[in-house]
Amino acid sequence: MKRRDFFKKTTAAGIATGMLGFSSTTEAKYKKGKSISTDRKKDNWQQMGTGQKGLPNRQKEISYDVVVVGAGMAGICAAVSSARNGAKTLLVNDRPVLGGNASSEIRVTVNGVNHLKNKHKCERETGVIEEMLIENWYYNPQESYPMWDHVLFDYVTRQDNLDVMLNTQALDASTKGDKIQSILCFQSTTETYYTINAGMFCDCSGDGLMAAQAGAEYRTGREGKAEFNESFAPDKADGWQMGASIMMITKDMGRPVKYNPPTCAIPYEAEKMHDRKIKNFKEGYWWVELGSEYDIIADQEENRDKLIGYLHGVWDYVKNSGKYPEADNIALDWVGSVPGRRESRRFMGDHILTQVDLETYRHFDDAVAYGGWSLDEHCPGGIENPSEPPSYFHSRFKQLYEIPFRSLYSKNISNLMFAGRNASCSHIALSSTRIQATCAMMGQAIGTAAAICMDKKWTPRQLGQKDIKGLQQQLLRDDQYIPNVKTDDPKNLATSASKWIASSTSSGNVDLLKDGISRDEIGIPHHWMSSGKNAELQLEWDKAIDISKVEIKADTNLQRFIMMHKNPAKNKKQVLDVPPELVKSFDVEARVNGRWKTVAKVENNITRLVKTNFDRVKTTSIRLKLKDTWGDDNIKLFEVRCYS
Repeated sequence: MKRRDFFKKTTAAGIATGMLGFSSTTEAKYKKGKSISTDRKKDNWQQMGTGQKGLPNRQKEISYDVVVVGAGMAGICAAVSSARNGAKTLLVNDRPVLGGNASSEIRVTVNGVNHLKNKHKCERETGVIEEMLIENWYYNPQESYPMWDHVLFDYVTRQDNLDVMLNTQALDASTKGDKIQSILCFQSTTETYYTINAGMFCDCSGDGLMAAQAGAEYRTGREGKAEFNESFAPDKADGWQMGASIMMITKDMGRPVKYNPPTCAIPYEAEKMHDRKIKNFKEGYWWVELGSEYDIIADQEENRDKLIGYLHGVWDYVKNSGKYPEADNIALDWVGSVPGRRESRRFMGDHILTQVDLETYRHFDDAVAYGGWSLDEHCPGGIENPSEPPSYFHSRFKQLYEIPFRSLYSKNISNLMFAGRNASCSHIALSSTRIQATCAMMGQAIGTAAAICMDKKWTPRQLGQKDIKGLQQQLLRDDQYIPNVKTDDPKNLATSASKWIASSTSSGNVDLLKDGISRDEIGIPHHWMSSGKNAELQLEWDKAIDISKVEIKADTNLQRFIMMHKNPAKNKKQVLDVPPELVKSFDVEARVNGRWKTVAKVENNITRLVKTNFDRVKTTSIRLKLKDTWGDDNIKLFEVRCYS
């Protein structure tokens, strides 16, 4: 159902006027002897169009297979993956825009595996997160953050099987035994309380209020060294959590511009600040950060007010200390009002991912995602702890580490999963896994798992025990790379082809397209690349087979960054467009009764994974006529699949 149809139907139907099972929330105590209720009995409404008095319908009940709460990178990837894999899905977000920390409200760069200590350095994430990033360059070459919001909105709302609710906060969860039955949400713009029923719930909201209200076990603060044998953990456990930061963007006015700090500015004492360097004037300073020693969620509003003061204090120092004359023409253009958060609740799964897991590159049989950002723990107290460096960057990785499925579902709530910074990790492990593109892969994993669980009528734990290979293989098919896991799909008819024939080859080998690995490894190719455009690739079978789907994985250069930056100077090593290596247009032909028949045509393709669907044909050969790229002279592929 399309988004507009969804709202028309739910409004017209009236759905439900009762709110059952939420007495603790709908009548929340706020003063001794008094309560606040969700009903509108005191509403004194006279509707002039009808000439009648009445009560507005502000309570509704709706049902889905899967509900995803939180629409940052993790939540979007979870919701899209759930919907694409057949589950009727709802994405709930408490803000008016999508993107979470990456949105225009906060503007944190979508980093991922960027700085490995090996030849590749970058092992970029594919799947849903890559689709969004490439689409942004296609629709938003001007690098506008408000436009990025709309790219994400268009991307999500056009997905079949997926509905979206913005400005909607998940307030409470109604449980029966160890299972969530429904959640209570409030949409501020429509003043409406929604009871949302579902079979599977995914909390990707970061702070995780919905999961906490369901009774899911969680931790906050830092574990001590001894618990997980983590060398970078403090000697004793404590309550410190990594802080939130306020960002800014400036512009060059071409003339000297004065800066008069607001009264809220907190003076910046540069001489006391350990390693807090003012390296540029364009995008702000991530070290304008505040953590908390006990309850960072309760401290958020106070910390936000302080952060705004500290940010203006830093800028006052830049503009008025006399030490930065090169900033004379630079003016503040945007200052965030919503802090970008790093840590609060960490929900406990059947496995807690630790520093030791990451540094030893532990192999998990249930691996579903990966990471590689350094162990980047920020100092307790942030800018109010000036004697310590803002971040320790404890360790960089030589290769990718694996993230297990057991860290992405609740150990005590049977139909709850989570992805992002609230996943089941120690504080030290979180210092790496919290990076947004890594969170996005967790999201794609749990969204795919949620759809499988609904289809099989399993809990996530049962899925992990009964068919983790099925989940991994679906993720691989949907272009989520998993280290040390090869494609092994018995339904893929391409593996039974007797011949693979290429019209030309400049590197790699056509047989590598069926080796089960869809990216080049260091020193090990897994691709075929043509010599020139207008190349052909042909698969032959000894006996006629039925085919209705052909899928390819093309080249987007996974060793090059594609994220959008606040500071354009960081784009020097990027291509600010669709990757030139990516195949742009091709046809799929099938040989039917001895004649070639075009069964699918692809034009202006902007995705690495391209899935074509057509009426089933009986054939002994499939041919790809690869016509053009977005700029490169040759066409490179990593995988070809065929299905009936």
